[in-house]
Amino acid sequence: MSDISRDEPRRRRPVFLRRGPMENLAVMVIGIGFLMLFQPFLIELYTYSFVTLLAGTFMFMIVSKFPE
Repeated sequence: MSDISRDEPRRRRPVFLRRGPMENLAVMVIGIGFLMLFQPFLIELYTYSFVTLLAGTFMFMIVSKFPE
């Protein structure tokens, strides 16, 4: 039997500490980085595309360790 009684409501974590929404955000950042990398119009977007991809990848690696 668990230490938490069934009468106590479970506390919800803030959105920025939940695994699901933050993983979705990290995947979106990675996708934006790919779009920036493969667009032929603005050199500024191409310049920052690798940094965006790297930030999204590190974010995904960290967030994937969060509890469900």
